[in-house]
Amino acid sequence: MTINIDPHQHTVAHPVSCCGIGLHSGKAVNLTIKPAAENSGIHFFRSDLVGRKNAIPARMEQIVDTTLATTLGSGKERVSTTEHLLAALHSAGIDNAAIELDALEVPIMDGSAGPFVQLLAQAGKRKQHSLRKVIRFTKPVSCVSGDKFIRIEPHNGFKITGSISFGTELISDQSYSLDLSADRFASEIAHARTFGFVEQVEELWRNGLALGCTLQNVIAIHWNRRSVLNEDGLRFKDEFVRHKVLDLIGDLALLGSPILGHVIASRSGHALHHSLMKAVADSPDCWEYIEFRKPGQPHVLTPAKPRKKRLPVSLPSLFFPATAPASCPA
Repeated sequence: MTINIDPHQHTVAHPVSCCGIGLHSGKAVNLTIKPAAENSGIHFFRSDLVGRKNAIPARMEQIVDTTLATTLGSGKERVSTTEHLLAALHSAGIDNAAIELDALEVPIMDGSAGPFVQLLAQAGKRKQHSLRKVIRFTKPVSCVSGDKFIRIEPHNGFKITGSISFGTELISDQSYSLDLSADRFASEIAHARTFGFVEQVEELWRNGLALGCTLQNVIAIHWNRRSVLNEDGLRFKDEFVRHKVLDLIGDLALLGSPILGHVIASRSGHALHHSLMKAVADSPDCWEYIEFRKPGQPHVLTPAKPRKKRLPVSLPSLFFPATAPASCPA
């Protein structure tokens, strides 16, 4: 079996920076993405916390909140709204990076991952000597919560299928499916923006949240449910489900390794994504951890003998979260 995934780990070739605002705080955020050593993974660093600059690993056991966004934490440090940046990093094939920011939130930019894709294009990629390790699913793993569900099925690649149903004229039933690649992510998913109903945004404002929310970074759905308030309209007719797929890609990047599997999600969100990752942790018989060898061609991977239930030395707690695994019916 051959799989078209680059066998080598990568980091960014050069540091790159951007400035934006936090969606909930409304405060300015400066963010820099820097190269990192092989096998180190993705880490966030809060430069604004004087005397407390612990690394926050981008791993699923660091998730401390899934309300409105995915928030990671280590000790007292927190970093929120990580999913758009992580989706861009994962889809660009960046395995190792140090992300410095001077606020609680990753900047919302225009509400999509598009600006981060452009930022990473400026940074470039640097191939590293260590080879990637991949999680291959051999049996389905699933979670169900009421009328919502998410599951991963065996698949020779990384495929995402998402569907939503809002029961409105503007957003009725939408679905989107793609085999993930850097090009397809950049052209089909990255520019889909976050969205919300106008009255939901107003309620968040009353509660001191979404203070940075504007029509430049959020799709505001009109009270009549038939249109949006944004003057430029939608970027895609089905931009809503595409953004849900974007969030899913970013959250699943917290598994720490590329996935070989088909992820199918219906009406899912950050909390259910987290539950699925905890279900994966609790189902070691459903996946195998594969190390790949280089064949003659540099961009094709040939699997070595699978090593089940063994995790990388550099990430000893990848599948053993600090919180108890969720109880998810199969």
